[in-house]
Amino acid sequence: MIKKVVIPAAGLGTRLLSATKEQPKEMLPVFAKDSNGALCLKPLVQLIFEQLYDFGIRNFCFIVGRGKRAIEDHFTPDYQFIKSLDDKGKNSQASQLESFYKIVDASTIVWVNQPEPKGFGHAVLQAKSFIGDEPFLVHAGDTYIVSEGNDHLNRLIKEHQSKSTDVSLLLQEVHDPRQYGVAEVIREGSKLIVKRVVEKPEQPKTNLAIMPIYVFNPVIFRALEAIGPGKGGEIQLTDGIQKLIDWRLEVRAIRLRERELRLDIGTPETYWEAQRLSYEYFKEQARV
Repeated sequence: MIKKVVIPAAGLGTRLLSATKEQPKEMLPVFAKDSNGALCLKPLVQLIFEQLYDFGIRNFCFIVGRGKRAIEDHFTPDYQFIKSLDDKGKNSQASQLESFYKIVDASTIVWVNQPEPKGFGHAVLQAKSFIGDEPFLVHAGDTYIVSEGNDHLNRLIKEHQSKSTDVSLLLQEVHDPRQYGVAEVIREGSKLIVKRVVEKPEQPKTNLAIMPIYVFNPVIFRALEAIGPGKGGEIQLTDGIQKLIDWRLEVRAIRLRERELRLDIGTPETYWEAQRLSYEYFKEQARV
């Protein structure tokens, strides 16, 4: 069982300026369903946290950027605020916030500062001491997958249970993969073996985009320490994965299923799509 997760949330969010000048993009809201079944808004990073908690994760490491404390503040229980809501008769809102605080209190949360945005791989590397010598999950703070019973996480971790697997990737077929890490795979029986990964290639050889949700063995830290800056002058996690492939370690993958939704808030266009998809999905769920 995977017990620890690293959630990188230190990017500058420049494609969403000026909304992200002081607020991390991971705190931008999308539609969700509260514990009473009503439609509501939640920061995307809260949705991710609650999903991972429901899945059984209790140890969280958030990688955050300098000068943006909104995520830490949001995850700091404020029971006086709950009392204030109750005093004003806003009992439903108080109840929802109290439910969130209860699972925060039941979790171990570590905050690690990434002083400069040196890339997704560099952010993951900051969690090395938190992880130790056990396999772990990495989940970006700006992407959320809607799947029945968190099935995408179940499948991803099941794929990783093979003793020979050091990395398990989640892939999705996309129309234009040039803005993603891209995987080249071969099928061996029921397995998808990853033979090559490239960060944002100008001429992708496949349309299999790497989603920012991974399971790693700790050897990824050695790979990240061995590589230099890549695309954009940053330490790219994709390059670290390729280093493991070069070392002849096994990297496997699963595909996102068609009925599973991806909410991505990285650009204005994808944020609008995330708003639309989350509203339609959770509105329908709220009717049930």
